Amino acid sequence: MDEDSTNEDRAQRTTMASRVRVTRMGGAGAGTRADHVVVEEPLRINIEQGDLREVLGSTMRTPGHDLELAAGLAVGEGILRSPDQLISVRPCRDGDGPVQGEVTVTVSANAVIDASHLGRVATPSSACGVCGRDHIDDIVAAAPRIERDVQIELGVLCGLPEQMRSRQSVFDRTGGLHAAAIATADGTILAVREDVGRHNSVDKVIGYAVMNGITADVLIVSGRAGFEIVQKAAMAGIPVVASVSAATSLSVDVAIACNLTLAGFVRDGRMTVYSAPERIISSASADVANG
Repeated sequence: MDEDSTNEDRAQRTTMASRVRVTRMGGAGAGTRADHVVVEEPLRINIEQGDLREVLGSTMRTPGHDLELAAGLAVGEGILRSPDQLISVRPCRDGDGPVQGEVTVTVSANAVIDASHLGRVATPSSACGVCGRDHIDDIVAAAPRIERDVQIELGVLCGLPEQMRSRQSVFDRTGGLHAAAIATADGTILAVREDVGRHNSVDKVIGYAVMNGITADVLIVSGRAGFEIVQKAAMAGIPVVASVSAATSLSVDVAIACNLTLAGFVRDGRMTVYSAPERIISSASADVANG
């Protein structure tokens, strides 16, 4: 990460936590003291295409990396299918300056905007805005089948959650944030983002990827792998999802239908793989293949 990016991330982190007075009760640390809590505020996201300007949705989020969140949400909604469809992401402005808590994503003429999706996105609903098995065919139809021939060592994949955890600086101060990260198959972490909402943290890292033209091989999440997380990864073309917690039945359905590798309980050198296990190789299997 270059120096400018590091400074930008440091500045973003200052907006993510707030100091409060708390009273600790019980134990050696009892008493009144200063502490940090995670900030939670609304963000309104607009979509713009030519003369069209509509509200894509609103979400409660932790401030910081708002432009990435907006771009990532547009990917999850199927509006942005490739980085070249993104013209800009910018804070909204009026005559007096920036409008707090509002951003606009401008997309090219060939981006497809489904009017039925506009204005409905809000936490805690998923990016697709549906939550039942009856809609699984619609999700799979929208998400492209992933055919990328990516392979990752078992040990490398097992180590990614700890790499992500070591970079959760705001969680260390507040204890109140989810995290998501994207990485390459060789175990290089490309970006880590934190947010009060696990969906938002995923949107932020996917937005980072699309805004920078980066291809990610792995999405790592700090919580369970619900179907909306897997759907977002499929829409972004990320072939491997690793979660430190469990998967759900719908997330497994989406992963299988989209040929996405879904691994849960990724910790302590072990994992449970629910779909496309051929992308994950151990040193022993690699030696056999190369022998």
